[in-house]
Amino acid sequence: MNRVRRIDDRTPVRRVLISVSDKSELETLVPGLMAVEGLVVYSTGGTYTRIREILGDGAPGRLKQVSEYTGQPEMQGGLVKTLDYRIYLGILSEPHNEAHEQDRLRLEADLIDMVVVNLYPFRSVSSRSDADAEDARGNIDIGGPCMLRAAAKNYLRVAAVCDPGDYSSLIDELEENDGATVLETRFRLAQKAFGHTARYDRAIAEYLCDRSPDEAFDPYEVVR
Repeated sequence: MNRVRRIDDRTPVRRVLISVSDKSELETLVPGLMAVEGLVVYSTGGTYTRIREILGDGAPGRLKQVSEYTGQPEMQGGLVKTLDYRIYLGILSEPHNEAHEQDRLRLEADLIDMVVVNLYPFRSVSSRSDADAEDARGNIDIGGPCMLRAAAKNYLRVAAVCDPGDYSSLIDELEENDGATVLETRFRLAQKAFGHTARYDRAIAEYLCDRSPDEAFDPYEVVR
């Protein structure tokens, strides 16, 4: 097993992946990111559209759709957008690991230095009085938790951002450190990210365990 022995306190942020359900405070985050010279943002679906609205004609060449990077269109309904090998190679790679660098260069994968993700609103949707099992199931996020967990696992290099309340202080840190994040901040963000995904999974588990098969199958015509 590869063991990491050398890490950097400061990580220059050059590639950011943003895919959020809660789009609040993007007007704070995005201009601050674009103030970092050469920084590129990858985004998906409605998040991409919102960022374009915020930027207007500003820095369009540094905003790219994830599908443009991966070469794969989003699955109908947005069911698959970010589950791509090159994305996870970019998140999990260690720059001081020669084998990782060879894999990354072979596939022309960019290092991703920050992942900004928050998850589908499962709890609020599933708790509505008129919500059925299909409403709940449709709000089980797959790609979001995967990306957030990958980024949080690699807090040695990557900032895993799940709380819009952190955007302002994060931009301040980038301004103070010439466009870099610091190790202590990345660790704090990882703590928050794993807490976020743990609570999310717990909400889903509790919802499913509180229902009988009849309730779970009620919205559907079951073909036998």
